[in-house]
Amino acid sequence: MLTLDEGKIAIKLAREALTCFIEKKARIQPKGLPPLFNEKRGVFVTLHEDGELRGCIGYPQPVLPLGIAIVDSAINACSRDPRFPCIKPTEIINIELEVTILTKPELYNVPKTRLPAAVRIGKDGLIVSRGDYSGLLLPQVAPEWDFDSIEFLSHTCLKAGLPADAWLDENTEIRHFEAQIFAEVAPGREIIEKNYADTSCGV
Repeated sequence: MLTLDEGKIAIKLAREALTCFIEKKARIQPKGLPPLFNEKRGVFVTLHEDGELRGCIGYPQPVLPLGIAIVDSAINACSRDPRFPCIKPTEIINIELEVTILTKPELYNVPKTRLPAAVRIGKDGLIVSRGDYSGLLLPQVAPEWDFDSIEFLSHTCLKAGLPADAWLDENTEIRHFEAQIFAEVAPGREIIEKNYADTSCGV
């Protein structure tokens, strides 16, 4: 678990990486960070502009030290998300950053028919994979869109390019992970930790 101070460092690192890349086409090198940032962690960086998604890319698995993964994810979110054009220097002032730190994804250990009861809305993120198809939705997606657990499973399948009910297929793997979410309340302003775990959106 990260402290709020460490979460603030994560956001500031992501903003520095984004700004340096967009303005100078340069990549910063993380340095002088707390020891936790040398640990391998999964992470996603999400960008919003005027309340709308503007980019989201990251590492589902803990394959890189957290500091490096944050820099990579911030650069990729602002320039390589295929859904959006690269962010322009004039947009930076309007971009809100969110950094989501992931636990290692694990398979659900329940029969497929019992998955809806196992999914914890607001706490679990999902990864659906089958063959070459894979899709991920972060824990905050379900409460933000008022999904119940079946809708959350179905939308993760659709994100993977699979049928909405593919989660029932025995050949489909469903993994879950938890996350800490740190975000700016406004572009470049106060940084908070978001908590969706108390949501009543049901299973």
